Amino acid sequence: MQDLLYTIVAGLVEDPSAIKITEDAPNEEGVIVFHLNVAPDDMGRVIGKQGRIAKAIRVIMRSGAAKTNQKIAVEID
Repeated sequence: MQDLLYTIVAGLVEDPSAIKITEDAPNEEGVIVFHLNVAPDDMGRVIGKQGRIAKAIRVIMRSGAAKTNQKIAVEID
């Protein structure tokens, strides 16, 4: 799932080398949280106007995780 998130975000940002993704262990509800860090200049590109791109990234990640019976959340730091 980290590869999917990296592929999506790498297409959006100008500096793909600044992408950092960390994965937390599943919490008590079984949700795996991915923390996404990008360069400060690329933050607006990843979030989008009114958070539309960030919401779309989360939807894609949740639907990809549903195929493997996982629960995933993406936090953009």
